Amino acid sequence: MSLETLAGEISDSAKAEAKKITAAAKKEAKGLLKEAGKQVEAYRSDVISRAERSSQQLSVETVAAARQANQQRILVARREELDATWERVIEAVGSAKFKGRSDLIKSLATGALSSAGDGMVLRPVSKDRKALEQCAKGVNFGKDVDGIGGFVLESEDGSVMMDYRFEGRLRDAWENNLGDVSQILFGQ
Repeated sequence: MSLETLAGEISDSAKAEAKKITAAAKKEAKGLLKEAGKQVEAYRSDVISRAERSSQQLSVETVAAARQANQQRILVARREELDATWERVIEAVGSAKFKGRSDLIKSLATGALSSAGDGMVLRPVSKDRKALEQCAKGVNFGKDVDGIGGFVLESEDGSVMMDYRFEGRLRDAWENNLGDVSQILFGQ
């Protein structure tokens, strides 16, 4: 066998071995590529799944926050309407032209004076002084008090005071009937 033949056989053998190695490497690369593709797909699915869950959670939180903000705006608007209604009530009752004012003053004075002890001083709200002087004859009158209407009965030494001013009576009536007022204003 000649050297050339031997060199050709070695070359052919090396080429065949290289082909085998290349084929095995290609096969292994395809397997690795396929496995990497599976891992990428699993990772992609996991990322998409987490993103969808986060998106759904964010959507739920956004809707809940919007609902809460709407409820807060409604409550603030209702509070403002109740406050405005209270102011209109105070304004109407505080008006000297309030229909039935003199009858109300007379009724309050009659009830208060019948339950009050001797020696009480009647201190009227200035706009009701005249009406009180007409219906509470024989009662000592003191200095005027602040208020939208009514009067205060006070002992001579100032130790006892009974308040018959409209503000307190209105506040009590308002608080006792706030549910009905809300029903009328808001239908709830």
